[in-house]
Amino acid sequence: QVQLVESGGGLVQAGGSLRLSCAASGSIYSINVMGWYRQAPGKQREVVAVLASGGSPNYADSVKGRFTISRDNAKNTVYLQMNSLKPEDTAVYYCLVVQNGAYWGQGTQVTVSS
Repeated sequence: QVQLVESGGGLVQAGGSLRLSCAASGSIYSINVMGWYRQAPGKQREVVAVLASGGSPNYADSVKGRFTISRDNAKNTVYLQMNSLKPEDTAVYYCLVVQNGAYWGQGTQVTVSS
């Protein structure tokens, strides 16, 4: 089993920045994919950014140029640096780790005020 602990959400004004972290622990041996999804009220969960081992990051069009995903393999941690935040970025952000199955974090609220 893999456990995920997210941190870094909060309230920020439009144009501001936040950095999300997601640390994986437990039976870690070969994480294939780490990424971030989000779900706004009344909407479906959508991909924000994903990063496969040895691959290049992929971003949703809505966050390209503003968000950056990175991972620290030594710490089994994935980060999401979010800059130039907009009110439409408001959502619960979920971390995803894929290792012989998909594991989700508990979610962290990001609220961007106008």
